[in-house]
Amino acid sequence: MGPSREELLAELGEAGRVHSNAAVMYHAAISARMGLSAVEEKTLDLLQRSGALSAGELGELTGLAPASVSGLIDRLERKGFARRVKDPKDRRRVNVEIDPATNARFAPLFAPFAAQLADLYAEHSDAELALILDFLHRSAQIQREATRALTEQE
Repeated sequence: MGPSREELLAELGEAGRVHSNAAVMYHAAISARMGLSAVEEKTLDLLQRSGALSAGELGELTGLAPASVSGLIDRLERKGFARRVKDPKDRRRVNVEIDPATNARFAPLFAPFAAQLADLYAEHSDAELALILDFLHRSAQIQREATRALTEQE
């Protein structure tokens, strides 16, 4: 007989903490290598995945205050990772976009990790991958809501 539900839940809680720690440390190492803060690096990730975003949208996605977002954008521009551009649909609006050369700067750092993840994914069936994907989406939403609750208390 396998572990009890209580034991599984305890192990799951511990594994989640270990996974979170590993992710934070990995991104801290990437950030340090690129001369960025962790918030700057993760903001670039948002821009890479979402495309150009307004400062307000960045604030919503990061949970940062408007003044903090402005400073963040200034630092990313100064370091050559992002730039402000006029919105083609509304010339009064300014968006922030990732500089196209940024992906090339990060790619060599992420390539070995991405290859190892691809090997891990290959070990699982489509049904297992769908279950893992559902868990990741739902747990990320829970974490975003918890983050929002913390930032609203300030």
